[in-house]
Amino acid sequence: MSEDEVKSIVKPEETEVEEEASLEEEEAPLEEAPLEEEGETRIYTIPLKKAYYVPRYKRTEKAIRIIREFILRHMKAERVVILQRLNEKVWSRGDQKPPRRIKVKAVKDKEGVVKVDIASD
Repeated sequence: MSEDEVKSIVKPEETEVEEEASLEEEEAPLEEAPLEEEGETRIYTIPLKKAYYVPRYKRTEKAIRIIREFILRHMKAERVVILQRLNEKVWSRGDQKPPRRIKVKAVKDKEGVVKVDIASD
């Protein structure tokens, strides 16, 4: 056997391994991972009653603002990131009827960024 034939035999095996590795990476779920216990973690029940003192079509927007301000004040954060699950929960009944209160889990990392998600009961 010549060297060319040996190389042609070896290359397909290497590419198959690379293709399998790339397939494994692509199959990873795109959903948000649950909050990791990296830094300071707290669970709050945030009252959203004040969201009902604005016009009906602005209530859920006001509720999101109340959550953000509550977390900034209580966690002394530089920035608040509201995760998609929490946002969808607040918006689940539309823009006119947000929940009256919501239980959240806030995790503060080293940079002072707080990620807020629904607290699992």
